[in-house]
Amino acid sequence: MVPEHMFSIQNDLLRRLPPEELSLFSAHLKPIDLPKDFLIAPAGGSIEQIYFPDRGIASIVAISPEGNKAEAGLFGRDGFSPVQAAVGSDVSPHEIVMQVAGKGHRISVAAFREAMDISPLFAHILACYAQALATQVTFTALSNAAHNIDERLARWLLMCHDRIDGNELHLTHEYISLMLAVRRPSVTTSLHVLEGNHFIRSERGRIVIRNRAALEEFARDAYGKPEEEYERLLGELREDASNIVPLTGSLDG
Repeated sequence: MVPEHMFSIQNDLLRRLPPEELSLFSAHLKPIDLPKDFLIAPAGGSIEQIYFPDRGIASIVAISPEGNKAEAGLFGRDGFSPVQAAVGSDVSPHEIVMQVAGKGHRISVAAFREAMDISPLFAHILACYAQALATQVTFTALSNAAHNIDERLARWLLMCHDRIDGNELHLTHEYISLMLAVRRPSVTTSLHVLEGNHFIRSERGRIVIRNRAALEEFARDAYGKPEEEYERLLGELREDASNIVPLTGSLDG
């Protein structure tokens, strides 16, 4: 039986599971608030819980030995984290932190791995997402090398917009500068460029997306390929589920 709180679940990966499969481990998914700056995993820290956001946005942050930081990827209701747990790792190489407050569910590592064992479809969904995230990370590296700051900011705002309801993003210039690994004045200048083109409205700690289509056009090839890959891997997943090995048990017996 699926617990009552699971009927409001918004995480895209968990929603792709048929109710009978979700019920195999749903009792182990615990609802949790995910406030801004909530630390999902510290860099180099042990992985104890796996998080499936329903709302909000989290950043995957690479940290150098000397403490330099840059965002390598981001996710929200489209994903889960830390993905390393899905391949048996007990350590997160990155800092994973909420940048936009939200809610979600978490599950212990032990229950998570048992769920993968009893539900090959669940394991398959997680593997598809891990591939989609890897594509996002590689295109972030490409964008950092090939695109100017205005295009990179446009891409980043589009990625954030994909993961929220509505058009408002509550983000500070300081946080954006950290995520894009640029100086804060560069963020301010680029926001002025996007605002001057009427793509966004920028206020203190708040950005409103005004013209999504024009922002995509401005971003050019900085945006789109990872999103296409996510849809390719996960968009028709239920139609492909007949190829998955049948279930063999449940976490509760």
